[in-house]
Amino acid sequence: MDYSIGTLILIPAIAVAAPLLVRALGRWVAIPLVVFEIVLGLLLGPAVLDWIRPDDFAEFLSDFGLAMLFFLAGNEIDLRTTRGRPLTRAAIGWLVSLAAGTGIATLFAPDLPAAAFIGIALTSTALGTIMPVLRDSGELRTPFGVAVIAVGAVGEFGPLLAISLFLSGRSPLVAALVLVAFALVAGLALWLAARGTGRPLHRVITATLHTSGQFGVRLVVLVLVALVSLSLVLDLDMLLGAFTAGVLYRLLLSGAPARDVEIIEGKIEALGYGFLVPIFFIYTGVTFDLASLVSDLATLVLLPAFLLLLLIVRGVPSMLAAPPGSSHRDVAATALFGATGLPIIVAVTAIGVDAGDLPSGTAAALVGAGMLSVLCFPLVALLLRQRPDGADREPEVPANGTAKD
Repeated sequence: MDYSIGTLILIPAIAVAAPLLVRALGRWVAIPLVVFEIVLGLLLGPAVLDWIRPDDFAEFLSDFGLAMLFFLAGNEIDLRTTRGRPLTRAAIGWLVSLAAGTGIATLFAPDLPAAAFIGIALTSTALGTIMPVLRDSGELRTPFGVAVIAVGAVGEFGPLLAISLFLSGRSPLVAALVLVAFALVAGLALWLAARGTGRPLHRVITATLHTSGQFGVRLVVLVLVALVSLSLVLDLDMLLGAFTAGVLYRLLLSGAPARDVEIIEGKIEALGYGFLVPIFFIYTGVTFDLASLVSDLATLVLLPAFLLLLLIVRGVPSMLAAPPGSSHRDVAATALFGATGLPIIVAVTAIGVDAGDLPSGTAAALVGAGMLSVLCFPLVALLLRQRPDGADREPEVPANGTAKD
């Protein structure tokens, strides 16, 4: 496997430097961590300083980091709090986004395959990216946070289904049959987990929390690799398996002692956000095709155009999921979080470029728009959510139910 010593050293160095920059600038402006990871990767990569070179080992870790990002996103979804109105409204909004995205893309894309890639990319929401932002701001369990999580869940799962159905290279009928086969296997696992099949594992997890056994963490890796492997065997996008694995693991932990769940989730987040996920975002910056983006004025203009389309195609329909009685500021904040997209955009454009259906310049413009959405949209959304001094914070949604309308 090809690897570079400089890359091995500099990627962890960026991962360490990024939180320090967030902390240093946090007193003036709350910039999401991933922005620094992407920008530093871009600066040190071939596009600018050329200190970090893409290699096979870093690409492998980046792919695993992307899978872990989707696992963590799936693991954060609590179906007990998002079911009902939030999830239904989010699903309707995503279908509107899909129709609008593909319809608008056909107006300027060179052909229908390119329009399909662009349209699906515009329907994504980066749940794994905005989740830490919601957590750090204390919004995760508020009615607003639950609505955003529902939007993000559908905005990640929906595009993954669309990729598997329309971008797999198979006929839609065969792709649908393969997807049904995956759904049956994954659905059976989810059903068994929901019925408490995993409860005998809780004692082993508890017994090994502070030993070298670390059964809970090892179980995470097994569940993740198993469902990702199933996706690959069925020639589906691996992220579909990773996302489903996160939902499955959360169900396996249901009923375990709350303190044990808190500890094991801390270990999982340490593995993901402390090691694997940063590599994905840094490598995204390293491999960003800046030359293709700036070499042509028409391509460069696509970047702000795609950023605007993310707001129109994905943000506006996301407003449907805003909690009842939301203010105009909260509705706008919901739209901004819903329009924040990057991981799915990276995955979709990579497939399109590899298949020869999407020009590299267009792909770079889409990824660049995703980067800007991660930089700008959550920051503005949090500013809109700020309450005047003395104003009461929204009550948190109970873990065993949904917010009252």
